[in-house]
Amino acid sequence: MTGRTRLLGPLGETQFRLLWIGQSASAVGDGLTFLAIAFAVLHIGGKATDLGLVFAAFFAAYISFVLIGGVWADRLPRQLVMVAADVVRGVVQGSIGLLLLTGEARVWQLAIGVAVYGAASAFFQPASTGLIPQTVSAGRLQQANALMSISRNGGSILGPPISGLVVALAGPAAVFMIDAATFAVSAVSLLLLRPVPGGSPAERQPFLAELAGGWREVTARPWIGAALVAFGLSNASGAAFFILGPVIAEARLGGAEAWGLILTGGAIGGVTGGLLALRLRPGRPLLVGFAVMSLVALQPLSLIGPAPVLLIAGAMLLGFGVGELTNTWWFTLLQQHVPAQARSRVSSYDSLVSFIFQPIGFLAVGPISQAIGFTATLVGAASLLLLTWIAVTLLPSVRHVSWVEDADSPGA
Repeated sequence: MTGRTRLLGPLGETQFRLLWIGQSASAVGDGLTFLAIAFAVLHIGGKATDLGLVFAAFFAAYISFVLIGGVWADRLPRQLVMVAADVVRGVVQGSIGLLLLTGEARVWQLAIGVAVYGAASAFFQPASTGLIPQTVSAGRLQQANALMSISRNGGSILGPPISGLVVALAGPAAVFMIDAATFAVSAVSLLLLRPVPGGSPAERQPFLAELAGGWREVTARPWIGAALVAFGLSNASGAAFFILGPVIAEARLGGAEAWGLILTGGAIGGVTGGLLALRLRPGRPLLVGFAVMSLVALQPLSLIGPAPVLLIAGAMLLGFGVGELTNTWWFTLLQQHVPAQARSRVSSYDSLVSFIFQPIGFLAVGPISQAIGFTATLVGAASLLLLTWIAVTLLPSVRHVSWVEDADSPGA
């Protein structure tokens, strides 16, 4: 077996290949839509405030439903939960496309559509994390997570330029129609799946009891709780880069073109991190992963001055690269250590913390920067990032987490 065959081995397994094809198609569609939604709001006469409302609708719905989604993804066959979520999201995107095509779209309709999309995503994501180990052999789990990461970030690279071309030639409605079609591809691939059973199903309990059971799985492993705190603080402080970055780019770096180049650096970094995760497997993955995450502090620091555009893009590439590398190890460890019947609930707590702190950071950066200035805000954000990741690596529970090599372990 060649090295390349070993690294891409998960694609040789029919069940994972079906999952990966469907999710890759959906990732490209998601990459298309992120740019198109902005132009859709502007196309119907919306302003910046309206655009903020639409994006806030997604986050609010996702946060509100993700714990519910985690419980149901552990209760029901995960692939069916994902199919239902894909159908809902496909209908939403197709409906938005029709509204834009007929000239009937309004900002409130887009906000409602995006909120429904976010709620469906809150069911899909925990189910997806729990399903991956059911589609691939235990020895290839890390490579499978890395391949999923590569497809997600590949969509982020390919999506915006394709979306811009489609919007220019056919308008934003066409992008939403294309995205609706990608959800159909994903749903079909999921319906064709024949995953292995996800462990012995636990006796059905009341909803709140099952939700509490997921939390007990988190608290039973101190390294998970510590990581969630670190992820939350990192996302909140990292928001300074994404709020102040466009402002600085507009004033000092050449505007949207410069910021687009910087974001592209991040997407390329994400793919690079996924490629590295196919091969790298340190004995203490969280210790190594969280240590290199301290490099994310370079992102806000690069805006001080600011540094040349290519250096800022390089900081984004490095930050997103170590982020995707660490995320791949993180998801693999969760899937190995957490019992199969609780994986989606634990994943939902992970998603909740990651999403709820990021909007808080977005809201806080503006007032803070007005009070103390851009430079002090960026230095503070970088300092908090650095201290967070250094502190979490000092915890014994984090330092000693290692891979589960036994394929018959409870988490396998």
